[in-house]
Amino acid sequence: MEESCEEGNMAKAKPHLIFAYGTLKQGFPNHGLMEDLKTKDDAVFMDTYFTENSYPLVIGPHGIPYLINLPGSGHRVKGEVYAVSDDAVVRLDEFEGVRNGFYERIPVVVVTEGREKVDAEGYFGHRSFGEKLWKMKGEIGLMEYGENDAKEYVRKEDRPGCRNSILDFVIR
Repeated sequence: MEESCEEGNMAKAKPHLIFAYGTLKQGFPNHGLMEDLKTKDDAVFMDTYFTENSYPLVIGPHGIPYLINLPGSGHRVKGEVYAVSDDAVVRLDEFEGVRNGFYERIPVVVVTEGREKVDAEGYFGHRSFGEKLWKMKGEIGLMEYGENDAKEYVRKEDRPGCRNSILDFVIR
């Protein structure tokens, strides 16, 4: 059976909505990954959103931003939502170190300034250290990961020693 041109050019399904609040946002150090996913038709930028509930957003070692799963603490956090494919989720999980316990992908409700609400997922600092990191930061968080915060970010390949630094940092 022949495939029609329309079927052949259909976009990949993008069943996941991902809330990016840190280095994956446009203009930030790791946005190249999102651009690559967009080029491969695995991601589409949707809009700027805010978390419906407040959450802690803190900067950890190496300038890495962490959203902490403590709803009701911190602020409503500003970020971007991307519709992404299953393949993109695999790449994002790998990038975020989900298997290594750095982040976990958790459902989060986000809203636009116009109050359009969607169910998305965000990469939260892993529960094994998230609350402790929040306390170490004096329970003071950010509303947005901004350009000045990004100046402190150290790319994975440029970090000295072990890549488990967040775990080492929090355990001390």
